[in-house]
Amino acid sequence: MTAAAHTLVVQAAHLDSDSLAELARLCGATDIQQLHAGLARLSPADPASRAAVAAQADQLGYDIAFVAAGRRFSDFGLVVSDMDSTLITIECIDEIADMLGIKHKVAAITERSMRGELDFCDSLRERVALLAGLEESALETVYRERVQLTHGAETLLAACKQHGVKFMLVSGGFTFFTERLKARTGLDYAFANELEVENGKLTGRVVGRILDGNVKQQLLLEKRAELGLAPEQVIAVGDGANDLKMLGEAGVGIAFHAKPVVRQQADVAINVMGLDGIVHLFA
Repeated sequence: MTAAAHTLVVQAAHLDSDSLAELARLCGATDIQQLHAGLARLSPADPASRAAVAAQADQLGYDIAFVAAGRRFSDFGLVVSDMDSTLITIECIDEIADMLGIKHKVAAITERSMRGELDFCDSLRERVALLAGLEESALETVYRERVQLTHGAETLLAACKQHGVKFMLVSGGFTFFTERLKARTGLDYAFANELEVENGKLTGRVVGRILDGNVKQQLLLEKRAELGLAPEQVIAVGDGANDLKMLGEAGVGIAFHAKPVVRQQADVAINVMGLDGIVHLFA
């Protein structure tokens, strides 16, 4: 195959052979390799067919991705990931707000921010201000009772360790959670916002700069340079509008169960599978 050749990777809980044949026809593939019930590689695949293939895959409930032929997970050196609704299943700030009985109010702002309808920094300040007076101990309750790793996260993190790929968590959420996740799962790097606490209670303010989309982008660029990596050696994954700039700097930008604006602009959209779907993209 030439350097420009691509493979269409198809994933779902279960793949139907007739459906795979139709996807192969749409992308011009002549070889269908079904590796197991939920994973197939179709080659050679024409990326120009992306719109037609994606429309068909959406109807089938399949995840699809056009990947450079022969690309391996070990070819990468860094995975950069969002935290809330990406590495973990919840939006931490919404669950913190639930401790005050105002989850609905904060969650509505979060949703609009993630869709790109609100400025992230302004929306974060507004949401954090609503948390003023909450006992700091409530954060531990949220972490202990509500923080769960997303399905497939363990597989992704294990693959990173196996192949020497660094993992960096960059979150518009809070260091209280990122630092605990880093210690718990062995992440290489973690960055987030710091909630101000006085006399054991949240003040409703953030300490220092807010980690928004621009800072996420900057952190990716800095770590990429520090590790001596080329852009194509970086994977970035996120779900909200504040992740778009970092996705754009990665060799492979992945929208994970993401908002429409992110799915439309990312290189790959994973809508069905868990984070293990990222590992399975590559041979």
